[in-house]
Amino acid sequence: MSDSDPSARDAEYLAKLQDYYASWKSIPSYAALCEVFGIASKSWVKAILDRLVKAGFLERTPDAMLIPTRDFFARPLAESSVPAGMPVTVSATQGDYFVIDEMLIEKPSTTTLVPVKGDSMIDAGIHNGDIAVVEKRNIASIGDIVVAIVDNEFTLKTLDKERGQYILRPANPAYPVIRPQGSLEIFGVLVGLIRKYK
Repeated sequence: MSDSDPSARDAEYLAKLQDYYASWKSIPSYAALCEVFGIASKSWVKAILDRLVKAGFLERTPDAMLIPTRDFFARPLAESSVPAGMPVTVSATQGDYFVIDEMLIEKPSTTTLVPVKGDSMIDAGIHNGDIAVVEKRNIASIGDIVVAIVDNEFTLKTLDKERGQYILRPANPAYPVIRPQGSLEIFGVLVGLIRKYK
């Protein structure tokens, strides 16, 4: 820890605390934090936590427990985008911070996560094993990717219309267009997609 600037390593301490929280969903005791931070003094731990509270990453409950704030979960968003085409000059600058949940979910009370199974939407960039972020509502527009209940079965397809009737189009030529024989009910509209690479 620097004598001239005791907060110089706070970003490192915050990162260690975020990793701990990701594993255990709690802020540990001062004694445990000595080990997490790699320091011997509980008074240093207290000073670090006080600075993280002041910086807005943690807050104290009325019974003096420490809990994470919204900013604790924010992740850096690079200032430069990464082109998927030709390489461009690298910029190491960092832009704003975003909470991933807020980026993907506008209405938490009506949003659900649905695992994707199969490859019928592969040409729309939706792969087997992805997690579809779905806003639950029974109204959708033509062209929306929807989770629909067709003849009592769930499916993820693009909503379309053919000869005045609603249909569901796959994004893979190996699959047929779904023309409901009975009911077609919209469960929700795709608003985001989560994919984890190993």
